[in-house]
Amino acid sequence: MPSTTRLIVPLLAAFAVATPVFAADPDWNQVAQALGKSGTLQAGGVYRVGFPRTDLKVSIDGVALRPSFVLGGWVAFQPMAGQAMVMGDLVIQDEVKPVMRKLRESGIEITALHNHLLRAEPITLYMHIEAQGEPIALAQAIHDGLAAGKTPFVLPPGTSQPANIDMLGIDGILGFRGRDSGGVYQFGIPRSHPITEHGMALPGPMGSGIAINFQPTGFDTAAVTGDFVLDAKEVNPVISALQTNGIEVTALHSHMLNEEPRMFFLHFWANDDARKLAKGLRAALDKVDVRKEAAAKP
Repeated sequence: MPSTTRLIVPLLAAFAVATPVFAADPDWNQVAQALGKSGTLQAGGVYRVGFPRTDLKVSIDGVALRPSFVLGGWVAFQPMAGQAMVMGDLVIQDEVKPVMRKLRESGIEITALHNHLLRAEPITLYMHIEAQGEPIALAQAIHDGLAAGKTPFVLPPGTSQPANIDMLGIDGILGFRGRDSGGVYQFGIPRSHPITEHGMALPGPMGSGIAINFQPTGFDTAAVTGDFVLDAKEVNPVISALQTNGIEVTALHSHMLNEEPRMFFLHFWANDDARKLAKGLRAALDKVDVRKEAAAKP
């Protein structure tokens, strides 16, 4: 071997060892194919897929609930060192046993199972899930779990109805900007400090943000629901603020198993004058460490 060749070979080998290998983000098209439904890329590089239960007819206190109000199941994938972490919130009724069994057989962890509201007719439950691994395999496992139940993978045709509500007035009271989704005016409000799971900060689309939804029920009225994401010292001040303003606390529980710091999820319900409810929710937000720069400017 010529002397120049003998010098180049070791240099090439050394360069190959020293050059870092950067993992590409997952192929979300393949993830969507395995899952059976496509989603959207959201903040923090999270790929989130909605599974609204458009097949369910649920009411509370005579109010028929729209899917995007409180029946919008979802799963979200966050890239994680060449793999992915997936979390989700699945809306189910009489499907708990087969869905849970199939998910566990595929290695998907069940992190919570509970109600979000009271007096729902028929009773509706929420199954929270989490797993880490190869994203296409995770998507296939979740698909198989959902297929064991009744969650639709294809949305039925229909006309969307706008959220006929005083959006600007509610924005001004809450101090944040909402968005119309399927006739429901929705808010996603981030906390000031990140929640982490397995050492990774969880963006809002992974379920770490405060959710507030308004569904119009009359000319000036709306039903409200959602969940406050709270640390331990915030729980009871928020409960008191909501109750003082006529908003019912309907659930308090965990959604995850290994988050840091430990967080609690508080769900609520009311049906009243929309601006009055916005003021009550603003009073509760004043008890929470939310990210001020996300607020709307009047």
